[in-house]
Amino acid sequence: MHTDRTSTTRFPVPVDAALRDAGWQPGRWDIKQAEVWADTLRDHISPGGHRHAVFPAAVEAWAEFGGLHITPTGPGRQLAPATLHLDPLHGLHQARTLGDLGRALDTEMSPLGTETDTAALLAIDAEGRVYALDHTGDWYLGPDIDHALGTLVAGTRPTRLTTG
Repeated sequence: MHTDRTSTTRFPVPVDAALRDAGWQPGRWDIKQAEVWADTLRDHISPGGHRHAVFPAAVEAWAEFGGLHITPTGPGRQLAPATLHLDPLHGLHQARTLGDLGRALDTEMSPLGTETDTAALLAIDAEGRVYALDHTGDWYLGPDIDHALGTLVAGTRPTRLTTG
């Protein structure tokens, strides 16, 4: 079953195509899996005593997009499009890092997944804004997951965060 990929309004066509190829469709909602991830993250305490924040924006993102392996096709606009695995457990051992970034931005952070080619950690804040953290710095990907997926899949250059 191939749907008409020109009828979407939520995502640009290449983003919609990559999401659908990964198994996403409008209305996808796996709240049971999102709750398993939420419980796993809540129950994890790092050796230094750091805990994960879990909040509605994260749970909603996991319910709709969690578990997807997104592999964009075609060239990116400014950068190579990112290959993504949207599984928050990629950030299980990053509670301190996410907590530090959240404090710097005066919000809470929760893991979202990873860019599989670069190992950048994707994170979402309590307001639904999305970020990437990698060895080169921290990056703002968009005001919500839709914009962030557009940035990543389209290969648009993200904005570097400067904190402090």
